[in-house]
Amino acid sequence: MSNIKLIIEERPSNIGNFMVGRLLPFREKRMVGPFSFIDHMGPALLSDHENLDVPPHPHIGLSTLTYLFEGSIMHKDSLGTEIEIKPGQVNWMTAGNGIVHSERTPKYLRQSNKMLHGLQIWVALPKHFEQMAPEFYHADADDLPSWEENGIQFKLIAGEAFGKKSPIPVYSPMYLLELKSTAQASVKIGEHLFGESGIYILEGAIENDGNTFEPKQLLVAKDSSLCEFTMQANTTIYIFGGEPFPEERFIYWNFVASSKELIEEAKERWLKQEFEPVPGETDFVPLPERRI
Repeated sequence: MSNIKLIIEERPSNIGNFMVGRLLPFREKRMVGPFSFIDHMGPALLSDHENLDVPPHPHIGLSTLTYLFEGSIMHKDSLGTEIEIKPGQVNWMTAGNGIVHSERTPKYLRQSNKMLHGLQIWVALPKHFEQMAPEFYHADADDLPSWEENGIQFKLIAGEAFGKKSPIPVYSPMYLLELKSTAQASVKIGEHLFGESGIYILEGAIENDGNTFEPKQLLVAKDSSLCEFTMQANTTIYIFGGEPFPEERFIYWNFVASSKELIEEAKERWLKQEFEPVPGETDFVPLPERRI
């Protein structure tokens, strides 16, 4: 009997001047564990006059995780952080009671052709951390636990699993794992997972109970403890999940909260430009009327 509860197809979404493939939220599954939002950026070839430019915009009630496969993004935020993220590195920004950030192509790449490809993820904060002070953490590729089992390369990007712990400062029990295969291999890792689990297929294919699943699909497991499948050769997947929260999460634009009152308060603060600004930035993204 298949352990696949739900198959979510990647859906195109416009984030300003850049198209992404949206995976979460989905009408039948708003969250997987604490994960509330996953966008697949690219792969996109940007010409010498095309650049990523996401002006300053606010967040509350979540942590954002940026993980690149190709390209580079310059991150600036209202804490004064200014850092370039490159492939294999992690930017982890915890919004708490409010943070503002921008994401742009670095200056030295703006007049040249470049690739951009990666994942942007939101992890909701537990209720007792929703109003914490904002924080930012950057991890280099070498900081992340990596190992090999049965011919599969594992990397623990965030959280805890397999008795290992990523340095990313998460605020609830969760995990984000990268698995890469060079040859066909069986995977049986349910004993190392907990809570709700999802699998995103970046490249290659996996098989489960006679069914083959391919890129641009997100699979949600019925039971994470039964996580067992076969990876085809040259396959890369991301397994993510963790303990779900007891309360519902509301999402409006870039705001995630356990109460609609916190969302409304954040909307008012952004309309009145009461969030801390990003040093050196003058433009901003206006509050939209639509929901995610």
